[in-house]
Amino acid sequence: MLALSPRQQQILSLARQSGTVTVDDLAGRFEVTPQTIRKDLNELCDGRLLSRIHGGAMLASGVENMAYEARRQIAAAEKDLIGRRAAALIPNNSSLFINIGTTTEEVARALVHHEGLLVITNNIHVAQTLLPSPRIEVIIVGGSIRSSDGGIVGESTVDTIRQFRVDHAVMGVSAIDEDGSLLDFDVREVRAAQAIMANSRKVILVADATKFTRSAPVRIGHISQVGTFVTDASPPPAIADICRENGVAIELVSTAISEA
Repeated sequence: MLALSPRQQQILSLARQSGTVTVDDLAGRFEVTPQTIRKDLNELCDGRLLSRIHGGAMLASGVENMAYEARRQIAAAEKDLIGRRAAALIPNNSSLFINIGTTTEEVARALVHHEGLLVITNNIHVAQTLLPSPRIEVIIVGGSIRSSDGGIVGESTVDTIRQFRVDHAVMGVSAIDEDGSLLDFDVREVRAAQAIMANSRKVILVADATKFTRSAPVRIGHISQVGTFVTDASPPPAIADICRENGVAIELVSTAISEA
């Protein structure tokens, strides 16, 4: 597991702000040796959070997703809050899809004490989390299991999803474009996500603020198709306008959790 040190977390935050970081600047900022910074950058690059360039590093490419354990580390506290708030929107005695993603896994953790749920998922980690809950029925869809993250994808996955019509979908995405497009990396995963959205009465999007600055190459759909968007920071103005114009409710966990 890639556990980020406080300094590495700050380096990653700086890279998100400016796109690139340099060894010399970071060494001066943190008052450590260039060798220490190079070690930090190497570890961040090994986790596919950054990509090395001459004299420093830049944010990783938007063509390939970062490693699963690295994704789990990013905005972990925010994902926990998002998961708890999204779970509070799911009533007992209802049916729902939960798709692939580290944020949707946090929703599953917050659902363990619910009762009377039927959960259909293509996420092995979600199924394992909910398995001990005696009042939650879990259905794992068929398909090929990705060893990298426990996601289940493929045509049989989509076929199984289409057999259901559920009350809620809990959706995670890899990126949200400024035009409102919901994006991901694997076209097979995207097809499953599209089927989940099409066969749910209400869609709950769960995504932390880092998704506003990331990119991915495959389009799932549009944020206007979402009923509720649970996040940890106000979306950029263009996305907020789209949500307002299309009646998408925005739940900010920093406010929602403190007032609960």
